Amino acid sequence: MAARLDAIDRQILKELQEDGRITNVELARRVGISAPPCLRRVRALEQAGYIKGYRALLDEKLLGYEVTVFAMVHLTSQADADLRSFEDFVRAQPLVRECWMLSGEIDFILKCVAPDLNAQFHGCRDGADGPQDALMNAARASRLSESRRTNKVANSLCRVGARAHEARHHLARKQLERAQRFCERHVAESQP
Repeated sequence: MAARLDAIDRQILKELQEDGRITNVELARRVGISAPPCLRRVRALEQAGYIKGYRALLDEKLLGYEVTVFAMVHLTSQADADLRSFEDFVRAQPLVRECWMLSGEIDFILKCVAPDLNAQFHGCRDGADGPQDALMNAARASRLSESRRTNKVANSLCRVGARAHEARHHLARKQLERAQRFCERHVAESQP
């Protein structure tokens, strides 16, 4: 079972999603703790599997992949052997960036990239190079523009967690002020 995340853990995850190359010192400053416990928390989040890794986001267009195509694939058979055969086929296609199995009339959706519209798509065409008798058809939709793209997990819980963290700090400050007043009174009463 996964460990429970507190508000600081959620804030750490939010900050790392924004900037995976942030220094531990800066991360600690942003989440309101010192650097050593921040580093321990990051390592614990990594070990628990909340952080799977760190990657660079590349600009596909600058690398020569001008076109993004989403191929909706319908298989003639959903037998386990045919599904595995298709998935193995897709894994071997370098231009297929993502493959998602769906429920409904469409069995898979593939996100493919290519240098231009004339490029031949292995795995995004009408079954020409796919597993025999498995691929019936593939409808294609080219991306015209990118409205939104993120690899981030929704961080609304991080914001809620941060507010709770601030509320706890406010409560702790109030308790500390009361304790200081008590100590001041006690010291004043004990002096002759």
